[in-house]
Amino acid sequence: MKVIVAEDQAMLRGALSALLDLEDDIEVIGQAEDGEEALAMIVSLMPDLCIMDIEMPKLSGLDVAERLKEQKNPCSVVILTTFSRAGYFQRAMRAGVRGFLLKDSPIHELGEALRSVDRGGRAVSPELALTFWEAENPLSEREREVLKLAAEGLTAVDIAARLFLTSGTVRNYLSEAIQKLEAKNRIDAIGIARKNGWLD
Repeated sequence: MKVIVAEDQAMLRGALSALLDLEDDIEVIGQAEDGEEALAMIVSLMPDLCIMDIEMPKLSGLDVAERLKEQKNPCSVVILTTFSRAGYFQRAMRAGVRGFLLKDSPIHELGEALRSVDRGGRAVSPELALTFWEAENPLSEREREVLKLAAEGLTAVDIAARLFLTSGTVRNYLSEAIQKLEAKNRIDAIGIARKNGWLD
Protein backbone atom coordinates (compact mmCIF):
# COMPACT_ATOMS: atom_id res chain seq x y z
CA MET A 1 0.00 0.00 0.00
CA LYS A 2 1.22 3.49 -0.87
CA VAL A 3 1.17 5.95 2.04
CA ILE A 4 1.74 9.67 2.62
CA VAL A 5 2.74 10.92 6.09
CA ALA A 6 1.59 14.45 7.01
CA GLU A 7 3.03 15.78 10.27
CA ASP A 8 4.40 19.25 11.05
CA GLN A 9 7.13 17.99 13.44
CA ALA A 10 10.04 17.03 11.16
CA MET A 11 11.63 14.50 13.52
CA LEU A 12 8.39 12.62 14.15
CA ARG A 13 7.50 12.70 10.44
CA GLY A 14 10.91 11.27 9.47
CA ALA A 15 10.90 8.60 12.19
CA LEU A 16 7.37 7.47 11.39
CA SER A 17 8.11 7.28 7.66
CA ALA A 18 11.31 5.30 8.24
CA LEU A 19 9.56 2.80 10.54
CA LEU A 20 6.63 2.30 8.17
CA ASP A 21 9.03 1.80 5.24
CA LEU A 22 10.45 -1.22 7.10
CA GLU A 23 7.06 -2.97 6.72
CA ASP A 24 7.05 -5.27 3.66
CA ASP A 25 3.67 -4.14 2.36
CA ILE A 26 3.85 -0.39 3.15
CA GLU A 27 5.66 2.18 1.02
CA VAL A 28 5.87 5.83 2.11
CA ILE A 29 5.71 7.79 -1.15
CA GLY A 30 5.57 11.30 0.31
CA GLN A 31 5.99 13.41 3.43
CA ALA A 32 4.11 16.66 4.03
CA GLU A 33 4.79 19.28 6.71
CA ASP A 34 1.39 20.99 6.57
CA GLY A 35 -2.18 20.34 5.45
CA GLU A 36 -1.95 22.23 2.19
CA GLU A 37 1.10 20.26 1.10
CA ALA A 38 -0.61 17.01 2.14
CA LEU A 39 -3.69 17.80 0.03
CA ALA A 40 -1.56 18.65 -3.03
CA MET A 41 0.47 15.43 -2.60
CA ILE A 42 -2.65 13.28 -2.26
CA VAL A 43 -4.08 14.74 -5.47
CA SER A 44 -0.83 14.35 -7.45
CA LEU A 45 0.59 11.07 -6.04
CA MET A 46 -2.73 9.23 -5.47
CA PRO A 47 -1.73 7.22 -2.37
CA ASP A 48 -3.97 4.51 -0.93
CA LEU A 49 -3.82 6.12 2.47
CA CYS A 50 -2.68 9.30 4.24
CA ILE A 51 -1.63 9.41 7.89
CA MET A 52 -2.26 12.89 9.27
CA ASP A 53 -1.78 14.87 12.42
CA ILE A 54 -4.82 16.94 13.42
CA GLU A 55 -3.09 20.20 14.31
CA MET A 56 -0.98 21.29 11.34
CA PRO A 57 -0.30 24.72 9.79
CA LYS A 58 -2.42 26.06 6.89
CA LEU A 59 -4.96 23.22 6.93
CA SER A 60 -5.61 20.84 9.83
CA GLY A 61 -5.84 17.09 9.29
CA LEU A 62 -9.63 17.36 9.63
CA ASP A 63 -9.77 20.20 7.06
CA VAL A 64 -7.89 17.97 4.59
CA ALA A 65 -10.21 15.02 5.30
CA GLU A 66 -13.26 17.22 4.66
CA ARG A 67 -11.81 18.50 1.35
CA LEU A 68 -11.03 14.94 0.21
CA LYS A 69 -14.60 13.91 0.98
CA GLU A 70 -15.96 16.88 -0.99
CA GLN A 71 -13.70 15.95 -3.92
CA LYS A 72 -14.71 12.26 -3.63
CA ASN A 73 -11.02 11.38 -3.46
CA PRO A 74 -10.60 7.64 -2.73
CA CYS A 75 -7.57 8.13 -0.44
CA SER A 76 -8.32 6.77 3.07
CA VAL A 77 -7.43 9.08 5.96
CA VAL A 78 -6.00 7.94 9.30
CA ILE A 79 -5.64 10.60 11.98
CA LEU A 80 -2.69 10.22 14.34
CA THR A 81 -3.13 12.44 17.38
CA THR A 82 -2.21 13.17 20.98
CA PHE A 83 -5.68 14.70 21.53
CA SER A 84 -8.61 12.71 22.88
CA ARG A 85 -11.17 15.44 22.19
CA ALA A 86 -14.63 14.07 21.49
CA GLY A 87 -15.48 16.96 19.16
CA TYR A 88 -12.51 16.11 16.95
CA PHE A 89 -13.61 12.50 16.74
CA GLN A 90 -17.19 13.39 15.79
CA ARG A 91 -15.96 15.79 13.11
CA ALA A 92 -13.52 13.15 11.83
CA MET A 93 -16.31 10.57 11.50
CA ARG A 94 -18.45 13.07 9.57
CA ALA A 95 -15.48 13.71 7.25
CA GLY A 96 -15.17 10.00 6.48
CA VAL A 97 -11.91 9.46 8.39
CA ARG A 98 -11.19 5.70 8.56
CA GLY A 99 -8.81 5.63 11.51
CA PHE A 100 -8.21 7.62 14.71
CA LEU A 101 -5.07 6.54 16.57
CA LEU A 102 -2.77 7.79 19.30
CA LYS A 103 0.75 8.95 18.39
CA ASP A 104 2.28 6.78 21.09
CA SER A 105 0.80 3.56 19.65
CA PRO A 106 3.47 0.87 18.99
CA ILE A 107 4.50 0.74 15.31
CA HIS A 108 3.21 -2.82 14.83
CA GLU A 109 -0.25 -1.69 16.04
CA LEU A 110 -0.15 1.22 13.61
CA GLY A 111 0.83 -1.13 10.77
CA GLU A 112 -2.08 -3.48 11.58
CA ALA A 113 -4.49 -0.53 11.80
CA LEU A 114 -3.35 0.73 8.38
CA ARG A 115 -3.85 -2.73 6.87
CA SER A 116 -7.33 -2.90 8.37
CA VAL A 117 -8.23 0.50 6.91
CA ASP A 118 -6.73 -0.47 3.54
CA ARG A 119 -9.06 -3.51 3.51
CA GLY A 120 -12.04 -1.20 4.00
CA GLY A 121 -12.31 -1.35 7.79
CA ARG A 122 -11.98 1.25 10.52
CA ALA A 123 -9.39 1.58 13.28
CA VAL A 124 -9.81 3.52 16.52
CA SER A 125 -7.47 3.33 19.53
CA PRO A 126 -9.41 1.66 22.39
CA GLU A 127 -8.34 4.43 24.81
CA LEU A 128 -9.74 7.07 22.48
CA ALA A 129 -12.97 5.17 21.79
CA LEU A 130 -13.75 5.02 25.50
CA THR A 131 -13.17 8.75 25.96
CA PHE A 132 -15.33 9.60 22.95
CA TRP A 133 -18.30 7.46 23.97
CA GLU A 134 -18.20 9.03 27.42
CA ALA A 135 -18.07 12.58 26.10
CA GLU A 136 -20.88 13.17 23.64
CA ASN A 137 -21.40 16.81 22.72
CA PRO A 138 -24.45 17.98 24.72
CA LEU A 139 -24.88 21.20 22.72
CA SER A 140 -27.44 21.61 19.96
CA GLU A 141 -26.18 22.92 16.62
CA ARG A 142 -27.66 26.38 17.35
CA GLU A 143 -26.17 26.52 20.87
CA ARG A 144 -22.77 25.57 19.45
CA GLU A 145 -23.11 28.27 16.78
CA VAL A 146 -24.03 30.95 19.33
CA LEU A 147 -21.23 29.91 21.71
CA LYS A 148 -18.72 29.89 18.87
CA LEU A 149 -19.62 33.49 17.94
CA ALA A 150 -19.45 34.48 21.62
CA ALA A 151 -15.95 32.96 21.69
CA GLU A 152 -15.02 35.29 18.82
CA GLY A 153 -15.90 38.22 21.10
CA LEU A 154 -19.32 39.09 19.67
CA THR A 155 -21.97 40.48 22.01
CA ALA A 156 -25.50 39.04 22.23
CA VAL A 157 -26.69 41.93 20.03
CA ASP A 158 -23.98 41.20 17.40
CA ILE A 159 -24.79 37.48 17.44
CA ALA A 160 -28.51 38.21 17.10
CA ALA A 161 -27.85 40.37 14.03
CA ARG A 162 -25.54 37.74 12.49
CA LEU A 163 -28.01 34.86 12.98
CA PHE A 164 -31.23 36.84 12.42
CA LEU A 165 -32.45 36.15 15.96
CA THR A 166 -33.56 38.42 18.79
CA SER A 167 -31.10 39.31 21.55
CA GLY A 168 -33.37 37.51 24.04
CA THR A 169 -33.23 34.30 22.01
CA VAL A 170 -29.43 34.51 21.85
CA ARG A 171 -29.26 34.99 25.63
CA ASN A 172 -31.52 31.94 26.05
CA TYR A 173 -29.19 29.83 23.87
CA LEU A 174 -26.16 31.02 25.85
CA SER A 175 -27.93 30.28 29.14
CA GLU A 176 -28.86 26.77 27.89
CA ALA A 177 -25.25 26.12 26.81
CA ILE A 178 -23.91 27.29 30.19
CA GLN A 179 -26.35 24.97 32.01
CA LYS A 180 -25.65 21.95 29.79
CA LEU A 181 -21.89 22.34 30.19
CA GLU A 182 -22.30 22.92 33.95
CA ALA A 183 -20.27 26.09 33.52
CA LYS A 184 -20.08 29.07 35.86
CA ASN A 185 -20.54 31.65 33.12
CA ARG A 186 -20.16 32.26 29.39
CA ILE A 187 -16.32 32.37 29.51
CA ASP A 188 -16.23 29.09 31.44
CA ALA A 189 -18.65 27.50 28.95
CA ILE A 190 -16.45 28.57 26.02
CA GLY A 191 -13.40 27.09 27.77
CA ILE A 192 -15.14 23.74 28.42
CA ALA A 193 -16.49 23.51 24.86
CA ARG A 194 -13.06 24.37 23.39
CA LYS A 195 -11.27 21.81 25.58
CA ASN A 196 -13.58 19.08 24.26
CA GLY A 197 -13.29 20.22 20.62
CA TRP A 198 -17.01 21.05 20.47
CA LEU A 199 -16.54 24.48 18.87
CA ASP A 200 -14.49 23.18 15.90
